[in-house]
Amino acid sequence: MTPPPIPLTFEEHRELGRELRAAAIRVLELRNLVVSVYGPNNQASVRFSAIAEDLERLCSDMQAQAEHDCPGFPVHGFYK
Repeated sequence: MTPPPIPLTFEEHRELGRELRAAAIRVLELRNLVVSVYGPNNQASVRFSAIAEDLERLCSDMQAQAEHDCPGFPVHGFYK
């Protein structure tokens, strides 16, 4: 039988949040560059937009997970 996973700690969530926010910002910058060069209907532009949206959803999911993993701790804003 597999033991249940050990949730991330408060500090691990804080660090992961920093990394994911930075990644999301960078993907948006790159998306904006590609859209400005190739236009919004180009396949690369569309893919960058999809990745940016996926990162936003991932951050929302991880924010909810941090709140679940660290009840009573000030985790608000770690991922958003």
